[in-house]
Amino acid sequence: MKNKKLNLVERINAPTPKWFKILRTVGIALASVGGIIIASPIALPVGLVSAAGYLVLGGSIISVVSQTAVKSEEEPKTNP
Repeated sequence: MKNKKLNLVERINAPTPKWFKILRTVGIALASVGGIIIASPIALPVGLVSAAGYLVLGGSIISVVSQTAVKSEEEPKTNP
């Protein structure tokens, strides 16, 4: 596998597998929903605001980890 020696910037700019693109989008959506709940102008129960904080945290972690996933460059297999 050729991708062993990538630094962080190269890893983020490298192609991302389809599954991790979907996961990244879900993470961004979770973080956005949590941010909207936290920033809402009406008074909400403490438990809901606390859960929204966890949504923001979890969504951001999912997004960052999914962005650093890299497609492996495997050599094509030839049939004998």
